[in-house]
Formats: sequence, C-alpha cells, structure tokens
Amino acid sequence: MITDPIKQGLARGWHHIDGAALDAPLTLEADVVIVGTGAGGGTAAEILTQAGLKVVMLEAGPLRSSSHFVMEERVAYPDLYQQSAAMKTRDGAIGMLQGRSVGGSTTVNWTTSIRTPENTLAHWANHHAVKGLSRAELDPWFERAEQRLNIHPWPVPPNRNNDVLAQGCRALGWEYTVIRRNVKGCANLGYCGMGCPINAKQSMLVSTIPAALDGGATLLSRTEAWQLQQQGDAITALVCRTRDPQHQRRDITVTVRARHYLLCGGALHSPALMLRSALPDPKALVGKRTFLHPSLLSVADFEQPVSAHAGAPQSVYSDQFVWPEQGLGFKLEVAPLHPVLTATKVPGFGPAHAQLMTRFDHVQGTIALVRDGFSEQSPGGVMTLDDHGDPVLDYPLNDAFWDAARRAHLAMAEAQFAAGARRVLTVDDELPWWSSWAQAKQGIRDLRMAPLKTTVASAHIMGGCAMSDDPALGIVNSYGQHHHLTNLSVMDGSMLPTSLGANPQLTLYGIVGRNASRLAEQLKG
Repeated sequence: MITDPIKQGLARGWHHIDGAALDAPLTLEADVVIVGTGAGGGTAAEILTQAGLKVVMLEAGPLRSSSHFVMEERVAYPDLYQQSAAMKTRDGAIGMLQGRSVGGSTTVNWTTSIRTPENTLAHWANHHAVKGLSRAELDPWFERAEQRLNIHPWPVPPNRNNDVLAQGCRALGWEYTVIRRNVKGCANLGYCGMGCPINAKQSMLVSTIPAALDGGATLLSRTEAWQLQQQGDAITALVCRTRDPQHQRRDITVTVRARHYLLCGGALHSPALMLRSALPDPKALVGKRTFLHPSLLSVADFEQPVSAHAGAPQSVYSDQFVWPEQGLGFKLEVAPLHPVLTATKVPGFGPAHAQLMTRFDHVQGTIALVRDGFSEQSPGGVMTLDDHGDPVLDYPLNDAFWDAARRAHLAMAEAQFAAGARRVLTVDDELPWWSSWAQAKQGIRDLRMAPLKTTVASAHIMGGCAMSDDPALGIVNSYGQHHHLTNLSVMDGSMLPTSLGANPQLTLYGIVGRNASRLAEQLKG
C-alpha cells in the first residue's frame, strides 16, 4: 500500500494554513519567511528550521500529494503548473513550463540531476564577479544534496525514447552520459511531470518540506507574496494575497513580519515581487538578463513502438555540442511524450496532425536546450509587470539563436536517423517530414525558421535577480544577500547570472545549501 506522507504529517499536527480557507486577515511573525517552496525554498526551509529558527513558508499554489497525482494531464496541468502549463513569452513564441504547488517545479520535473558545469562556474567568476562558487568549493554541497535526495545514476536500462539518443550517439561517435536522478523506489512509470503517485521522486514535497514541518515550520498554501514593505535599509513586512480553489486572487490578506525575508519564488516571481515592491535597484537590473535554455524539438517515427510516455522520462543526455568554438551551444536530451503535451507542442491541424497522433506510440522526441547568456549575442530576456502586476517575459529570438536552432535540428535529425528512424519531423509549422538523413541535411539548411513558426519551449527559467559581488552587476552577492537591504536574500533560479548548460535543480540544491547554511549561522549568531 502506498502511504501519503502529507496526509500523515497533517494528522501528526503539522502547522498548515490553506489561504483559500481563511475568512479574515491574518498576521504572523517569524525569524525567517520563505517565499516559494521549490528547489531553493525547500532546501532553505529544512536548513533554517534545523538551526532552531522559526520559519514560515509561503506557496501561491495548493498543497497536493500522491493522493492527488492520478497521472492524467487534464488534472495535473491546471492543478500543478503556472497557467495550466500554457504559459508563454509576451509574443507567444516560447512556451514555458513552471510548477505551481507545494514543492514548486521539483514536484513536476523529470528528476534530471546534473552538477553545474565547471565552464559555467568559471564564466561567472571571470565575467560576473561571482566568488566562492568553483566546483571544488561546491562539490561538498552537491554531495550533501545527493545523499539527502538519493541522487545517483539511473541503474535501469533506458526506455526506448532515451535509448534512441544513446544509439545515435554511439553510431556517430558522440559523447553521451547516463543521467543521475533523485528517486528512491522508482517504479519506472514515466509520468514524473504529473506528480509522482508513489512518492519515489525525492522532490521538496516529500523530503525537505516535511522535515521542516516536523521541525515546527509553518506552511501557507494558496498564499501569494504580493508586496514587501520597506523602512530605511530593511524590510519590515510582507503582505500576501490568498487564492481560492480555482487559483483566483481573494481580498483576504496575510501579513508576515520576520527578521529575515528569503525570496525563492523562481525567476519570474521573485523579480516580480521586487518590482511590485519598488525595492532599491539603482542599476535597473531587476528582471533583466532572464534566461530560458530555449529548446527545440525533433520528432522521429520508428517502425517498432517507442512508447515515449513510459519509463524514466530522462536517463541519457549528450554534451557533444554544449561548448562549441563559435556560436551558442546546445545540450541534447529527450522529452517524454504524452498525448496532450505532444498535441500542443507539435503544430499543424486536421489530417496532418491526426496522422501524427495515429503514430503516437511509434514516435520519439529529442530536444536541444540552447545555452543562453554567455555572450553579447545572447542577452536573454526582460521580465516586466503587466497591468495586473503579474510577470511577463520579453525574450527576442535573434539571429544567434536561430543559427543554434538550425545546428541543433541538424544534430537531432542525424542522431535519430543513425538510430534507425524511418522518418524525422523538424517541429515547425511547415511540418517537414524527412525520409533520409541526406534529405534532412539539405532541407533543414533551407528551412525558414522564425518565431511562432518553429516550436520553441522551455522548462528552465533562470536569472532576473543576478548574483555578483559587484553591485553594478548584480542584485545580490554570491551568498544571495541583497546589496541594498540588510534582511533580504534571494536563493532560487533568479540569482543565476546566465543559464547553466545543464538542468538546474541540483545547481540550486548545492548553492542554496551553501548560502542558507551561512544565513542560519548569521541569524543564530
């Protein structure tokens, strides 16, 4: 029988307040209030609670658990994702997937756990005045997170979807690696993106957040951090708006007063909170240099079934093209293909789209994550607020990106044909199916790629509150401390000065583990 640790914890007396159930304003006091419960917030909550500090955790989404995870897209997307998994950049050219429930994106991610590349950390040190974050200094924190969250190489043979990438790399002599995953007792179901129904994924939902609640922390769900109040060089209060069961904002507020305020709401919502609060930003850096790993999709049709919906979603990746001598690099991975995800990411309609979906069990999906932010040709996007105070991202797709996109589509098609694909689709409005590598090689070179024509998506949102020990380059220092406010820190994906060239969750576990441990020492001292 599968036990539900959330139900068990609530029965033991966890202090949880559902904002949707409040019928009057509420005021709380704490040593630390943490905005967000994802990789950053969950990691920090456990560390700060174990240090003996009184912690309040805030989450705009609902508290869900394995009892709610039914492996159906129609249930998971509206309940666990921002904007029902339909969030896009301002012009609609890039789809963005971001979690919105207790545990944040760790509740719905695909478990891929990769240490920050050394090249990325060196670039931060050399170009962004980031100190103390070399691999030698971070590796002990990665090891700590890996032990805590049971992160290890996936010992099971890859599913057919991932094996296509491995086969293609072997045939072409390309580098590839077995992915490390944060799982314990995984049943290899393949529905990680809809919440783990057996609690095998060691997300913040079933690991650090329960530990923090067992240690006396308070959790408020469906409670959205809305505005920080400032006096002098300190934050004095955080005003929150509650949400109803349909995720709509209510007039009933929650006010939290704390010694320290920790923003872990993610690379859109932490900068948005700062902008709504009109916090000090003399260099106008908040919301600037937001990065996505904008990703391309290539679909291959095989004679034998692939069943890309079943098995560990990601277990193989290739860094063959991440660090090219010229142009933007890209990482090769695969994407699990479920019906709604496939139907919404592959363009077309009518007979052409129906024909693809009839081959659903035979198609494989390779993705290329473009490494953005490492040159002047890749400045990223700018996050601003809309008329409702919500974040909206402008992310121009320039010539440097389209050059990388073309190279990425060529690499993906070559690997898929090398693995035995009978035909390959470059996911673009023209729906070009290539019947051979020779045809694809010429066709992709000639294909006109453009925003809203070529499918681009991202599950990694980074930057907007960059860290740097130089106040002219960053909002916070290398420990996440705000340069101009004494009791405000940022410890989430927004602090990254560029993208990573790797999936971000383990990077956040390591850096936030380091930074939150130092914050705990300071507050206790």
